[in-house]
Amino acid sequence: MPPTSIELSTLGHRIRHQRLSHGYTLDDLGEIVGIAGSQLSLIENGKREPKLSVLQAIAAATGVEVTELLSNEPPTRRAALEIELERAQSSTVFRQLGVPPVKVTKGMPDETIESILGLHRELQRREREAIATPEEARRANTELRLQLRKVDNYLEDIEKLAEKQLKAAGHVSGALTHRSVSIMAEQLGFELIYAADLPHSARSVTDLENGRIYLPPASIPGGHGLRSMALQAMAHRLLGHKPPTDYADFLQQRLEINYFAACCLMPETASVAFLSQAKKDRNLAVEDFRDAFGVTHEAAGMRMTNLLTRHLDIPLHFMRVDGSGAISRFYENDALPVPQDVTGSVEGQIICKHFLARSAFSEQNRTTEHYQYTDTPAGTFWCSTQTGTTADGEFSITVGVPFDDAKWFRGRETQKRGASTCPDESCCRRAAPEVAERWAGKAWPSARVHMHMFSPLPRGAFPGVDDNEVFDFLDRHALG
Repeated sequence: MPPTSIELSTLGHRIRHQRLSHGYTLDDLGEIVGIAGSQLSLIENGKREPKLSVLQAIAAATGVEVTELLSNEPPTRRAALEIELERAQSSTVFRQLGVPPVKVTKGMPDETIESILGLHRELQRREREAIATPEEARRANTELRLQLRKVDNYLEDIEKLAEKQLKAAGHVSGALTHRSVSIMAEQLGFELIYAADLPHSARSVTDLENGRIYLPPASIPGGHGLRSMALQAMAHRLLGHKPPTDYADFLQQRLEINYFAACCLMPETASVAFLSQAKKDRNLAVEDFRDAFGVTHEAAGMRMTNLLTRHLDIPLHFMRVDGSGAISRFYENDALPVPQDVTGSVEGQIICKHFLARSAFSEQNRTTEHYQYTDTPAGTFWCSTQTGTTADGEFSITVGVPFDDAKWFRGRETQKRGASTCPDESCCRRAAPEVAERWAGKAWPSARVHMHMFSPLPRGAFPGVDDNEVFDFLDRHALG
């Protein structure tokens, strides 16, 4: 993984410290190590990553070990202040203000930098304070997303477990049948039962004592629901889950059962073969992948995040966005810039209105995928978006890749193009100055209050699940 800008900045400061302590100018040290002084200046300013041979030459010229140059510790207090300021000015919270960053000069006093840092710390404190209520959940979710990013959203052990269970159930190829799911349940000692009176806070309930998995009537064979929910319920057993100890543990378990279900519905071997052929044909498409395995568009798009990077070397992003523009599900390993809060959480943030994930709601034709190239501060990205509607309202599913990888996908010929400068709020979240001035003091909207903000989750062993309801339900059915 390439070094971050902060790591390069720290390295640059340590090199400069060693150079100055030996009385070398940029040109002096550059001549000794065999590079131009201007190139050395770029390295010291964190703008360029030096080759290992250059690092070794610098270490030899200054009488230190390479490991000392690579230390994460700033060499001086001044360097520590400059690095902290760089980190603060690169944060999403600061960039959303649209305020230009302060350029540190040699003559700038330490006290000035400390004063600016004080403002940044207060900005971060206020942002944290504003989201204190859901903070635990948001931080846990962000940490989990970052962990998945490191492994390209690929969990090998669960992939192998799913293929083993499918083989034992006799599933060979094609879409996973409801009969195969029932066989998988039977092999674990469970019977699938449809119950109209499931607790409102639970999607399914597993009776471990009597070997029953209760599912809602809406999941009766003929739809995607039975397979997915039954597989998730079985996964808890197969993965040896215990009652979650905290919210992070709960999220980890939820991720793992969803992943297992996806692996069963779209097995790795068959899915990779399908996607590899589509890439060879330069005809990758979420809708084809969806239809080949009989799953939802969202499931197919999310499954691509598990497999495309690991097997086909294609970085990508996925997002589900509701009709208001809020992100409800997100993954990326292609550096797509999206809004974040101070915890790094993306879910709940409003996506830029120039992204297709949001603008697709205004399209007349909702039956097919729509395509767009979008220019952003991090480069140009191509994406495919499909919209849909549920009882809760509209939503869109987007899968996208960096410009260079669009060549593998259907829809790459699109002429539709957007441009976004988010997270700069002047892009689409802040009114133009003349408009804001014209309406200053003349508008008073009545805000729509989302009541779920004030509704505490039911207390119980499983976050959001009412234990009393679950136990009453099990009692009724155990006696029936």
